[in-house]
Amino acid sequence: MNSFLGCLLVLLLTPVLASAGQVGKITGMKGTAQIRAQNNIPYGPLKKGAVVSEGNWIKTGADGWVELTLDDKSRFTLSNNTEFEVTSFLFGKNRREGTFSLAHGKLRASVVKLAGRQSGMTVKSGTAVAGIKGTEFLMLSEGPANVFFGNEGTVAVSGDFKGPKQPLTANTMTQNTRAMTPVEPLKVEAGTPVAEARDIFEKITAAEPPAEWTDSGKISDIIARWNINNGHYLADSGKYNDSLQVFQIALDLTRIAEIRADAHMERGAVYARFLNNPELALAEYLLVMEEYPRLPQAETALFSAGQTLAEMGFADQARTRFNQYLKDYPNGRHRGNVETLLQNLGK
Repeated sequence: MNSFLGCLLVLLLTPVLASAGQVGKITGMKGTAQIRAQNNIPYGPLKKGAVVSEGNWIKTGADGWVELTLDDKSRFTLSNNTEFEVTSFLFGKNRREGTFSLAHGKLRASVVKLAGRQSGMTVKSGTAVAGIKGTEFLMLSEGPANVFFGNEGTVAVSGDFKGPKQPLTANTMTQNTRAMTPVEPLKVEAGTPVAEARDIFEKITAAEPPAEWTDSGKISDIIARWNINNGHYLADSGKYNDSLQVFQIALDLTRIAEIRADAHMERGAVYARFLNNPELALAEYLLVMEEYPRLPQAETALFSAGQTLAEMGFADQARTRFNQYLKDYPNGRHRGNVETLLQNLGK
């Protein structure tokens, strides 16, 4: 009898245990997408209508698009080339808590506002955390860099769970990299590169996927290029650490050599002109010379390296760099200054 009751109890509990941890379903899908039950195991095919549970990972391909609807009717829309984890989710009578992880890619989070319940929801990458209640926002994670656009409500964005938070509101954006405190949010003005990037972001995470994905890959490069001018503005406003972070975000977002060279040069200028740190300025200039010797920025980097060495009191090394400049750029735009500096150093 006891054995029979034990077996009956197991049978009755099995469905409950099987459904424990289920958080929602795949309500939309197009293109290539995969799912796995937990970290460190292979992915398998994903289908519309699939149940998603705590610990599950979802991955979209180059043409993939997925909409995940949670039990509370909140939605996560994943763009192409995105990897996302449902780390935890609890939806009960009196409270709602959830943690979701964006390993890389782009998503739209549309979190419903619930009355009468305690709510704590976070979306995190490896280097940023977004605390949300009832709101909608867009999030991009590319390597250590993160970009956020606010659509509705307020999102508290930080570099980690304990760090200072920036309030992301509707029609604003913020960004960070390497777990630094995000830069102060700014309004997204119509007709600007940031508005262009946001418009593309809106389309690729809309209720219906785009017909093609060419523009999706442009978002990071658009923001990276815009960050060169944005960093200028921040430095001129006396926000030197923010300007350095913005230039670093540009480096972390793009592989375009011209933008990367500009970002290194601008970081060098901030260190040299505003922070009185010639050592770090010199490191940026030397990096440009080594990694981008064929770009126009290499000429100014060589001149700036010589100038910085002279200011540091390394006369022999400065002369070496200036003579190298005259050899490599006999008609260079800094030739007059180089000749004057060489005379001051004594050839």
